[in-house]
Amino acid sequence: MSSGFCRLQRCVSLISSVRQARCVHQTAQSTSRLRYSTVPNASQQYEDGYNAPQLPADFLSPDEQMMKDSVARLAAEKIQPYVADMDRDSHMAPEVIQTLFDNGLMGVEIPSDYGGANSSFFVSNIVIEELAKVDPAVSVFCDVQNTLINMLFVKLGSEEQKEKYLPRLASNMVGSFCLSEAESGSDAFALRTSAVQDGDNYIINGTKIWITNAEHAGVFLVMANAKPADGYKGITCFIVDKDMEGVSVGRKEDKLGIRASSTCSVTFDNVRVPSSNILGEFGKGYKYAIEMLNGGRIGIAAQMLGLAQGCYNHAVAYTRDRKQFGQRICDFQGMQHQIAHVATQIQLGRVMMCNAARRHTMGLPVVKEAAMIKYFASEVATLTTSKSIEWMGGVGFTKDYPVEKYFRDCKVGTIYEGTSNIQLNTIAKCLEQEENSAN
Repeated sequence: MSSGFCRLQRCVSLISSVRQARCVHQTAQSTSRLRYSTVPNASQQYEDGYNAPQLPADFLSPDEQMMKDSVARLAAEKIQPYVADMDRDSHMAPEVIQTLFDNGLMGVEIPSDYGGANSSFFVSNIVIEELAKVDPAVSVFCDVQNTLINMLFVKLGSEEQKEKYLPRLASNMVGSFCLSEAESGSDAFALRTSAVQDGDNYIINGTKIWITNAEHAGVFLVMANAKPADGYKGITCFIVDKDMEGVSVGRKEDKLGIRASSTCSVTFDNVRVPSSNILGEFGKGYKYAIEMLNGGRIGIAAQMLGLAQGCYNHAVAYTRDRKQFGQRICDFQGMQHQIAHVATQIQLGRVMMCNAARRHTMGLPVVKEAAMIKYFASEVATLTTSKSIEWMGGVGFTKDYPVEKYFRDCKVGTIYEGTSNIQLNTIAKCLEQEENSAN
């Protein structure tokens, strides 16, 4: 067992020290390496000399499995006690936010030089899935930070921007991604938020809606059109600090599900932003948004699959305890078939999600794969939560059991980061492109 692996185990375990995150940041580099040598026949030699890994798509290395198990324990012990109250009050408990930061879960892919865990996109999705089994609202809080905010800074930020923001994003700062507007939802590039140049500054005006994590955010990544004459090619990404004059966060939406996750409007009223706060290149915001949302959709899929698994676990446990007509509910063949069907759908979704996440980690195209798994996982979550309530009968319809909450939480999976219809449109376009390329 490597010393790095041992240190990772100590870091992610529930140690009382609030500074344990620093250990995670410094020692988790090994989590992204698959140790194929531990698996018999892990690779085969192709004729061209290429060694292709021959492993299941959902195979986890020892380090990845340790991360999965550690996050599961963390969620059960440190997050679960707050879930019901957070849902009722529509509020993310400060203790939960602190737990995520203290255990390095808000900076999974941030390089260790900036205080992050220096791990991989795949590991981020492990974290997202495990958190969602306990509370999908906490999961999406962590998801947006890792798959959107942190990655935009890591991939596009100047060294000055990275040094200023990444250490804070890894330790105590929440970020928000500002794209959607009242007349710019699925048609994301119809946005009207403007950025007018004024010397060495840009003046930003506009209102963004449905902004996840807005209540707690210390920094916003804002998509604004700095050259409307060029259409969507004028869209540029700006770094806007919460304390800049003219930034205001609206009231939280009173939502059906994932209620602990804040969703607010954010208004920018003559906000003066220095040109040095452009993230990446001028006019490339549309490109960055598309690329990040592809990864983000895989994260949403991980959230939906974790949600489905968590709900399934509660419901199936109930059917094993509850007896009717002298036998357990789960012993009726009709129930066994339904349970087996749902379990199969969850497993299929997990394999698809792992495949898409591995491809993304390797830098391979994932447009089709991300759309497919985001669409499919949201459907699986819908099926699982609905069936779980039916299996549990009347008690499943009450707030005394958690399946009711999972049922409410899952609906947003068909909506945010691209509705199901948008995913189907994307899949159809990819299939047509593949057909044209083949011909």
